[in-house]
Amino acid sequence: MHPSDPIHGHVAASRLQLAPGPWTCLLDGLCARFPQVDRAQWQDRFARGRVLDGQGRALAADAPWRVGSEIQYFREVADEADIPAREAILHLDDHLLVADKPHFLPVTPAGGYVRQTLLARLVARTGNPALVPLHRLDRLTAGLVLFSTRAETRDAYQRLFRERRIDKTYEALAPALPGLAFPLERHSQLVPGEPFFRMAEAPGAPNARTRIEVIDANGPEWRYRLHPETGRKHQLRLHMAALGAPIRGDDLYPQLRPPAAGAPEQPLQLLAQALAFKDPLTGHPRRFTSQQTLDQAA
Repeated sequence: MHPSDPIHGHVAASRLQLAPGPWTCLLDGLCARFPQVDRAQWQDRFARGRVLDGQGRALAADAPWRVGSEIQYFREVADEADIPAREAILHLDDHLLVADKPHFLPVTPAGGYVRQTLLARLVARTGNPALVPLHRLDRLTAGLVLFSTRAETRDAYQRLFRERRIDKTYEALAPALPGLAFPLERHSQLVPGEPFFRMAEAPGAPNARTRIEVIDANGPEWRYRLHPETGRKHQLRLHMAALGAPIRGDDLYPQLRPPAAGAPEQPLQLLAQALAFKDPLTGHPRRFTSQQTLDQAA
């Protein structure tokens, strides 16, 4: 799926250029091209208008297979489980949408998630297929996600992240660290780890920087405020684990921890709590704050 592909009826559209082959109709060709999707499912997609031409017009199952033409089809996941937690829209204007994402909801379609994603839900709620997230949160992380609502001004807001002109504040619940003096900064080089979806610290010039403060130091678990100065994958999770205080619910750091059979998934106690920046269009300062707390999600 291309990142700019639209959402149609909660489902992400994928594009396919028709390659040479012996098929006389679209149904036969698609069944051959995607053998993992059975013929009845393709017939159902055609019947529901889920296969379109390049101009967005519904195609018939017996339409001819025209080599070189482009079609759109809508990837669906059979028996996709509902994610009951609901997002909130905190702000919406002609250029920006600010959403407050719950734990467990992916931002964009991936793997077994298509309909149950923040992007799909917001497109359905707003009727705006031009929505594009300007950054990402892990599926297990809750909090603020900023979306561009129109292509014409998108790059101005994307530059805020590329040029590190946006202040991001997170909160986390993790074990106490009484032997360290706060605030402190963790600087390290993050590189791909093992397995491929984990990151690791390595010798070398730092490419990840986090400022860490303590909000509440009562008890064996403290509440921390985290300010990532860079935006590396899993940066906050890895930096806290490296200090000896892995964030509660972290299944990747410091060690990979597969879920126990039948055990409910635990929310990562990490919240994207605030975003602050100078608006690139107006020059006015803007600040958005999550309505969630980690106590509610714990």
